[in-house]
Amino acid sequence: MQLLAIQAADEARHMEVFTRRGLLKRDQLGFSTVGGQASLKTLVDEPDFATASFLLSTLGEGTFLSLLWFIEQYAPDPVTAAVAKLSAQDEARHVAFSVAHPTQHLNSDSSLRPLLAGAVRRRNDVLRQTAGLNAEVFDALVLIAAGSWEPADLREGHRRVMQLTHEMNEGRQKRLSRLGFTESDAAELSGLHTRNFM
Repeated sequence: MQLLAIQAADEARHMEVFTRRGLLKRDQLGFSTVGGQASLKTLVDEPDFATASFLLSTLGEGTFLSLLWFIEQYAPDPVTAAVAKLSAQDEARHVAFSVAHPTQHLNSDSSLRPLLAGAVRRRNDVLRQTAGLNAEVFDALVLIAAGSWEPADLREGHRRVMQLTHEMNEGRQKRLSRLGFTESDAAELSGLHTRNFM
């Protein structure tokens, strides 16, 4: 319970910091896409904590770790880099717990593994019709990684974002393997993860 209380405090701090950053140069925040909202709803709809935590933290926040490290590396200013780094440190704790928690249960009951895999497949089916990653988010990541509007830099930024998605996939597969999924199952389940990174 103490760890979950700390996680709630971390997330509240993230909401405040990212809201302030989002309002730094504009009067209103942007809107979440229908796909993003549907993705979050699938987590709330899960009937038990272990499955929801697995989907949210092992897969989702684990994927976000790669994103935060990417933003830190290519941040346009020191404050953005620091925010990404500190947020990643928080998220790393969440991900570590989300791997340790099911590992403990799977060590005593391996029949839980197919239930977790089923949850990933169910979530993919529900979100199959959503658009995936918002094009504006993708373009922003390319521009951050490019560091300029020069065509050659934009090509390099695009390559870096493609590398990021590859690293996200590898990270998910490694975490799934730590939970005892076979290499082929880990690859399949990682490939079914939401295209919006959540």
